[in-house]
Amino acid sequence: MFKEARIKLTVWYLAIIMTISLSFSGVIYVGVNRELTRLESFQRTRIQGIIRGFPVPVEVSPSLDSDAVAESRARIILILGLINLSILVLSGLGGYFLAGLTLDPIKEMVDKQKEFVSNASHELRTPLTSLTTEIEVALRDKNITLGAAKKLLASNLEEVKKMNNLSSYLLKLNRFENDSSQIEFKQVDLKDIALNAMDKIIPLAAASKVKIVEKLHIAKVRGNEESLTELATILLDNAVKYSKEGGNIEIKTYGMSLEVVDHGIGISEEDIPHIFDRFYRADSSRSKERTDGYGLGLSIAKSIADLNSAGIKVDSKVGRGSTFTVTF
Repeated sequence: MFKEARIKLTVWYLAIIMTISLSFSGVIYVGVNRELTRLESFQRTRIQGIIRGFPVPVEVSPSLDSDAVAESRARIILILGLINLSILVLSGLGGYFLAGLTLDPIKEMVDKQKEFVSNASHELRTPLTSLTTEIEVALRDKNITLGAAKKLLASNLEEVKKMNNLSSYLLKLNRFENDSSQIEFKQVDLKDIALNAMDKIIPLAAASKVKIVEKLHIAKVRGNEESLTELATILLDNAVKYSKEGGNIEIKTYGMSLEVVDHGIGISEEDIPHIFDRFYRADSSRSKERTDGYGLGLSIAKSIADLNSAGIKVDSKVGRGSTFTVTF
């Protein structure tokens, strides 16, 4: 598809360039031809004047041969033709290269979109397959008990929750990446952002027996309060999930930065460049068995950071933990 589009775009480039080139060539030829015609007229006037016995100054009417004029016209046409042929070849090569540069970002975007749809479909297919299998098995069991039916419904409810969580993640990702026109930006305090995020994560931390240590100072920045609270919540949620039972995590605000530190399993060096990619989950250090996440949390965090003109980075060592820093 993109190869065909590249060729079409090159043809359009060529059509525009050659139209301009031929137009200029036509103007040049008309101008030169008009000058040659004027000189021919001078020559005829001079010759007629000499024949009639009227002297014509040489500096006013130069001697010009008609054959030379015709040859000059032919040479001008040849030169202009060669110039336009050269422009055609060079423009074709340049246009093809430029068309490639123009289409590369679009191709990359389409490829990412295809990958996103493929990954989302895969993530949805897993719970749907589980639901279908469990229900089909239950329907074939003519002697199913009430207890077994309740157990089945509870399992089905878990799968439905997974799909609901995934759709919620996808909506958030779309909102923070593409629908930012209605988002309000104002001066906010990262300390308040951190406290709001902690309120949401404390129940999860308590269930995992993880203690949240706060080191918060006033840090005023310009941003969107709701999205930044979501960002801090995502970082705290990750820190809790990947911390050891009974461990500590820290949340800090200072200057124009927000930082979340955990002392958990860490992230391997080869995984760090990809952790903000959609649906990416590190299998080595952050095993899928440890969490039911979809690999979208950090992608959403990155989108929120970009939305608020902030940078987000991670420092991590396997077995020692990770530090996520958001800097405005």
